[in-house]
Amino acid sequence: CSRPQKVCLCPFLPVHPLKVSTCLYIIQHPAEESRVLRTVPLLAACLPPDKCKILVGRRFNEDRYPELATVCSNPDTLILYPGAEATNLEEVAVMSSSPSVMIIIDGTWSQAKDIFYKNSLFRLPKQVQLKPSISSQYVIRTQPTNTCLSTLECAAVALSVLEKNKNIQETILHPLQALCSFQLQYGAQIHHSKEHLLKNGLYDKPMPKNKRKLRRMELLVNNVKI
Repeated sequence: CSRPQKVCLCPFLPVHPLKVSTCLYIIQHPAEESRVLRTVPLLAACLPPDKCKILVGRRFNEDRYPELATVCSNPDTLILYPGAEATNLEEVAVMSSSPSVMIIIDGTWSQAKDIFYKNSLFRLPKQVQLKPSISSQYVIRTQPTNTCLSTLECAAVALSVLEKNKNIQETILHPLQALCSFQLQYGAQIHHSKEHLLKNGLYDKPMPKNKRKLRRMELLVNNVKI
């Protein structure tokens, strides 16, 4: 896990990489590389190297990323990005029996949105989303809403659905739970979602002056999906 011995997460990782047929392509925003408490390295440590490929950047085209372009053009490829055009992953998994390739964008919501909409390659795969059935266990980082998940959590849920094996989700979440436990022991605080803070009058930062951001916060308070 490349962490100091007293907070080593290796005992919480699977002894052997999980056997999965699904291949993940993690499209990582460059800003994520400098974050100390990232979840993608834990995800990669749980999976075989050929089943978890990480590409770092903001812009992706066919000339610079021919392999990714081929993957995006494959009819079996899925991209996990919620929205009006997205199909629930459970529905897709029922209809498909062939091994899948899934693309997941790693970054803040604004960074993920920028990558998704400014790269035409990512409009080619079938767009899917997860049902908001669990709350994030990544409690040491603030999420926009109560149902937003970290990249590792998204991958864990998605793989368990595609592989039809709930044990995969539990195995991948185990090191994340340990990470949060260690951080809380050493002084970190539990971070409630922005949605929770706003609804309970606990949001202590200045309200944004940008009208678009202010409108998004109003929608969170009023339980409107954004």
